[in-house]
Amino acid sequence: MARGGAEQAQGLAGQARGGTGRDGGGGDPGWDRAVAAFVDYLAAELNRSPRTVRAYRADLASLRAHAIRLGRPELAALDLAVLRDWLASQRAAGAAPATLARRSSVARVFCAFAARRGHLATDVAARLAGVRAPRRIPRVLTAAQARVLLAGPPADQAPGPEGGTAAGQPDDGQPGDDPAGQSRRGAGRGPLATAMRLRDDAVLELLYATGARVSELCGLDLDDIDHERRLLRVTGKGDRQRAVPYGVPAGRALASWLRAGRPELVTAASGRALLLGARGGRLDPRAVRRILADRLAATGSPDGVTPHGLRHSAATHLLDGGADLRAVQELLGHASLATTQIYTHVTPERLRSAFERAHPRA
Repeated sequence: MARGGAEQAQGLAGQARGGTGRDGGGGDPGWDRAVAAFVDYLAAELNRSPRTVRAYRADLASLRAHAIRLGRPELAALDLAVLRDWLASQRAAGAAPATLARRSSVARVFCAFAARRGHLATDVAARLAGVRAPRRIPRVLTAAQARVLLAGPPADQAPGPEGGTAAGQPDDGQPGDDPAGQSRRGAGRGPLATAMRLRDDAVLELLYATGARVSELCGLDLDDIDHERRLLRVTGKGDRQRAVPYGVPAGRALASWLRAGRPELVTAASGRALLLGARGGRLDPRAVRRILADRLAATGSPDGVTPHGLRHSAATHLLDGGADLRAVQELLGHASLATTQIYTHVTPERLRSAFERAHPRA
């Protein structure tokens, strides 16, 4: 999430300034200055997440190391031939198409930036061909399967005190032992199990109702809820905020969690976080993946569906129900409509329905 990410991004920028070892070890100050400026640009001007900044920086380290192996350690010696040879070596080493697509994109963006800022004489990647990553459709649930998932397991299969996480693993992503948290879990097994069930219900209902990214869901605060209008203020990529509606079932699950679940888990560390882990901290995205996996198993639903797949299911079901593609784009928080089209696919049933409605000879 963008919240709290500025400090991490600044730390990444400091690493880029702090030496050449991690960036290829060439000792050329031109590379050092260009990478440090690029990292600052990504974090401060483009507001990219710390994870994205780390990935871009690692790709540039790979490019720099390859240039050194070719006997061109100086940034000024970087040219189109080096870039093409780098990508070809990555392909020969078995890099996935998505990785190649990202690295070619990083090379183009970095070289254009370096040319604008005077680190390179020209944009040497201007004629670098892009690599098209395959569009993979995540595994999704049918509407009927989604109803079964959200209905939850039978009462005799209620979750244990960790509420849908693996035994002995804290579900808020906080490392280390926490004696106070352990005592809270041991002392309140009944109420805590109920709180976890209510939390899990709210998590899954909101994921499906809003189509939010798992990181967006975990980043929600209490102040982000508009109960009267049933809206969530979601902070997405690039720190962009959008208002996302949720339905009556999600509203009921959210109200139950706030009334009878969250008070059982809240601690001084909870702050204004909406969704909490077993130790009272903000719920971690990894815990959401475990919650979903355990609920899929408990309800006999198809396995292998991820939170992203639930997001894709929501978008697909909206389109099947007649929603406009632009509305789905707004709901998902996509800057480009082309991105929304990746998340949607035409089912045979929807194609048949459209044909029968529109074709004069149907």
